[in-house]
Amino acid sequence: MRRSLSSSLVVGAIFALLLREISAIKTDVSNLRRRSPDDGTRSLCSHLIRPNGYPCTEHTVQTKDGYLLALQRVSSRNGNLRVQCGPPVLLVHGLFMQGGDAWFLDSTEESLGFILADYGFDVWVANVRGTHWSHGHVTLSEKSKGFWDWSWQDLALYDLAEMICFINLKTSSKIFLVGHSQGTIVSLAALTQPDVVEMVEAAALLSPISYLDHITAPLVRRMVSMHLDQMVLALGMHQLNFRSNVLIDLIDSLCNGHLDCNDLLTAITGKNCCFNNSRVDFYLENEPHPSSAKNIHHLFQMIRQGTFSQYDYGFFKNLRLYGQTKPPAFDLTRIPKSLPLWMSYGGNDALADVIDVQHTLNELQSTPELVYLENYGHMDFILSINGKEDLYNNMIGFFSSLGKSSSS
Repeated sequence: MRRSLSSSLVVGAIFALLLREISAIKTDVSNLRRRSPDDGTRSLCSHLIRPNGYPCTEHTVQTKDGYLLALQRVSSRNGNLRVQCGPPVLLVHGLFMQGGDAWFLDSTEESLGFILADYGFDVWVANVRGTHWSHGHVTLSEKSKGFWDWSWQDLALYDLAEMICFINLKTSSKIFLVGHSQGTIVSLAALTQPDVVEMVEAAALLSPISYLDHITAPLVRRMVSMHLDQMVLALGMHQLNFRSNVLIDLIDSLCNGHLDCNDLLTAITGKNCCFNNSRVDFYLENEPHPSSAKNIHHLFQMIRQGTFSQYDYGFFKNLRLYGQTKPPAFDLTRIPKSLPLWMSYGGNDALADVIDVQHTLNELQSTPELVYLENYGHMDFILSINGKEDLYNNMIGFFSSLGKSSSS
């Protein structure tokens, strides 16, 4: 316990140094404490979806490496979950999200999950390993090192692949795939796998990421330059939890007369034009949530190396695991030209930079349909009050133009 507390305090001190580098911080981090306690009986269906009048059922998917993932199935308010006429759509959330709740945090008129259900789609909601709404592991405790021994490549090759297969078997239909942020990294990597892509009808990517070496987010760049990810791993920490008491107390004390706590979100994501500031307290009741330290290290590897590759274990372990000294790249040319793609990206997005988006586009065989919004930041793509008019109507038109999903 003493060693764990010492490690947490050291990481807390590192975060303090990082925060001092940021001149403006926007979010009152004390609100992170406001999340209601969970006695284990709540679910995403009961927490956000059914209270808004939408039928919702819970499903559990077991991955080949033993993780138990939650999938929710959502219908329109007048729909019938047993007889869904629309094609299935799988929503894949981003990093540090509680899980699939990201698609339901705004009103029913503004949240993509509700909007798709109202248009008659058979909505399925992904919750990857380690997130709040998923169900752990068949043998590993969430407190164990082994439980957190994964990065986004495992989310692509195990979690997403298994969820797509489950939905494909359940519905006898190919799937429309929608991802945001890390959900697009995971989706693009999964779509390079022939057994996965054959079950997908089309994909829509919000803030598409496969390369990260041009990100402009000052806080993230500072963390990368300080090798924070490697420090955390060296300290023996296996998950990063921004709700831990040590980190919250530290930031609280800094914000109490020492820092202007006004613009943390902008320092990470870029300036968001259309964020609903009146709902910030509600967002903080639900987000952010932990991710594995290995996952952050993998993402930081991408920033430093300019690659879209599997996890880099170092020369000798790469040779043993991969049969080569460098990790294999996810080859975007393996995504079939016949797979319809739709992408939307923003001029103020500090994580999905336009240069990196163009790098992704240059490597694809196909020419995706593109929606560029100059004033959009990273979080606008799922939380904008204008999202339906700016984005979602166009996405739904893209899906509708492809006709009803074909049987597999």
